[in-house]
Amino acid sequence: MTKRGYYEILGVEKNASKSEIKKAYRKLALKFHPDKNPDKSAEEKFKEISEAYAVLYDDEKRNLYDQYGHAGIDQRFSSEDIFRGADFSDIFRGMGFEFNINDIFEQIFGHGTGFGRRFPGRTRGSDLRYDIEISLEDAYRGLETTIRVPRTEPCDNCNGSGAKPGTSPKRCPNCNGTGQMRQSRRTAFGMFTQVTTCNKCRGQGTFIEERCPECNGKGLLQKTRSIELKIPSGVDDGSQLRLAGEGEAGTGGIGDLYIVIHVKKHPKFNRRELDLHMIKEITFPEASIGTKTEVITLDGSIERLKIPEGTQNGEIFKIRGRGMSSLHGRGQGDLYVEIQVKTPKKLTRKARKLLEELNDELKD
Repeated sequence: MTKRGYYEILGVEKNASKSEIKKAYRKLALKFHPDKNPDKSAEEKFKEISEAYAVLYDDEKRNLYDQYGHAGIDQRFSSEDIFRGADFSDIFRGMGFEFNINDIFEQIFGHGTGFGRRFPGRTRGSDLRYDIEISLEDAYRGLETTIRVPRTEPCDNCNGSGAKPGTSPKRCPNCNGTGQMRQSRRTAFGMFTQVTTCNKCRGQGTFIEERCPECNGKGLLQKTRSIELKIPSGVDDGSQLRLAGEGEAGTGGIGDLYIVIHVKKHPKFNRRELDLHMIKEITFPEASIGTKTEVITLDGSIERLKIPEGTQNGEIFKIRGRGMSSLHGRGQGDLYVEIQVKTPKKLTRKARKLLEELNDELKD
């Protein structure tokens, strides 16, 4: 499914000011905030508009998005990086739920906003790395393939709750679901408050009376998942693709999967950024009197190349537009053909005689 544009999500124009972006997000956040909207789809919409705001309100991220679209964001920033530095406290102040906004982000995104309290027992799942080797032809055309990734996933039997089917986790009575215990005492310097992780629920805010027999109350299981991978044309050796939400599952959210591309060395073509370089051998007579030769490009098509008379060994000819395409669709490289004049290692008697005659003629 095509990811919606950030400007479309917030309902603002591309030239919208920061104040307009902030105003649009605040209005939508009030509508879809999970504390205010019990609809099941509200949480996903809240996540969508929050990501759009975090990108468009940040000058660097917005500039990358305007140039390259979602690819400019997804391949550079993890989900944590997208929200890092975004100040939501000012947005939600005065909306009636500013004291639990961090809990909401902890639950939805697997990390907090830096505002409000946190559940120390909830951790976002780890990011995963998967290395894949492809051919230069795959990098040229793009590739769709299936990979198998071992990872931690929510238990299907208990839907990740850790509780036996038919039961549910209970709110911890010790901390009243906060995951933290506060102890205050008066000292000579004033009131001193110590905050510690609740020892009954271990910071989860809930506890399980009857554990799920499949995952033993962990809510997570180790599985190997088949994932459809689409590698765009133009990727280079070392390129990274980020698949959001395809990493390890954790109690506080799911990590991302990073695909690292390795392009195998090609026997014929050498890549230099978007350009391709190759060697074409011709005979000495062809270099001397000129010729027309065929060059097979990386995509298998044939280009006719005119070799003028007097071409020297090492001369380079350019075939425009036959290189690699840009990863972000911003142009096409060229194909550079280096001429190598081939010297025969063995000669027939007739060939030797003709060359000797030619050599005498060239001396004169």
